[in-house]
Amino acid sequence: MSLADLQNADSSGGGTSRRSLLRWGALGAFGYALGGGPLLSRAFGGEQGGQPAKALIVIWLDGGPSQLETFDPHPGGKIGGPTKAVATKQKGISFADGLPRLAERADRLTVIRSLVTKEGEHQRGRYLMRTGYPLIPTVSHPALTAAVAYEADHRGLEIPAHVSFLSRQPPLGGYLGVAHDAFRVGDPRRPVPDLTAAVGTKRFERRLADLERMDKAFLGRRRAGRARHQHRELTGRAREMMESKQVNAFKISEEPKAVLESYGDTAFGRACLAARRLVQQGVPAVEVTLSGWDTHADHFDLTKPTTETLDRGFSALLDDLKARDLLASTLVVCMGEFGRTPRINPLDGRDHWTRGFSVALAGGGLRVGQTIGSTDPNGTQAPTSPVKAADLLATIYSRLDVDYRQWFDTPQGRPIRLCDGKPIPALLRA
Repeated sequence: MSLADLQNADSSGGGTSRRSLLRWGALGAFGYALGGGPLLSRAFGGEQGGQPAKALIVIWLDGGPSQLETFDPHPGGKIGGPTKAVATKQKGISFADGLPRLAERADRLTVIRSLVTKEGEHQRGRYLMRTGYPLIPTVSHPALTAAVAYEADHRGLEIPAHVSFLSRQPPLGGYLGVAHDAFRVGDPRRPVPDLTAAVGTKRFERRLADLERMDKAFLGRRRAGRARHQHRELTGRAREMMESKQVNAFKISEEPKAVLESYGDTAFGRACLAARRLVQQGVPAVEVTLSGWDTHADHFDLTKPTTETLDRGFSALLDDLKARDLLASTLVVCMGEFGRTPRINPLDGRDHWTRGFSVALAGGGLRVGQTIGSTDPNGTQAPTSPVKAADLLATIYSRLDVDYRQWFDTPQGRPIRLCDGKPIPALLRA
């Protein structure tokens, strides 16, 4: 959702949400009435003990990254191809040789090598990994980042709480409403569009006054309900952002040259740096997309530069967060919609694979320096310790102190649970 989208958002998409009455009672309703989502969950603490994480950064590898060319190489065999392995700081664990920087930082990572789903088509796989649910026509579920932003404490935040960089299909708010769709941003090298009015100040004020009169007339003709106020609310938020100094968080040019260079001269690297700046400002949910992983042909040549871009940007982000004491409070997740087949096809490519692919996680108080699950070196057997998408999301929600078991009402009045998974014990500290 761009700033222009905010100013022109359809008010029909808003949904009414609620806490489970058994858990929250009247306090949940009171917390929601204060605005910004059910904030009172902050008072209950995370399940696994310790301080919950405050922010989430998702590195989204769009197109289906190959586990064999990233976090789960099998060199020397039939399925390995020309990809070699490099030792990591996790004893006995190797990454693909295109990730040497991440291999040196593997003690800060947990790698799950055994994600298993049933969705091998891009759109369906993307939806499942972002929401924990299969794509169905009757319900639009919120993306992970949207739900995290919805649950976060927004007090004092004058810029969007949910931001997406470089995505052609950014994460959406689903039944939480269009107000929780991601605010879309391109390459941070360029200024955020629409922050300055295209007309003079007086004319801009007259337009706002005209819009206010139209909104009042519109509201007078509509039945009572939260959805009818959504356009007005979004317009107010858009104007607040235009006048806020917090938008400087998007300006990576303010960073020292050495920091800029550490992330690499790529749109992805710059977006990772901007993500750190936004988290530092208090933004709770950011997604950064790195495309180029849909390699059905010429796989190894096409994957090489993309892997290099990932290695540099992701590693710099980990270093930067740690140097600023933000890594413990920021959960970083690197994932895509599925993996790539062990079999190399006749076009020297790899096709879609759902039976054992990789996700890497860091920070956020997780138990790191470990690898969960393993895949067959011959590519024929099921992985050990399989992990479902819903369980991964439940783990992430748990660390961010989001009640993944809570119920919401969709705009159609259908009660639905935020997530049907269960947290992965190996990822949570005792």
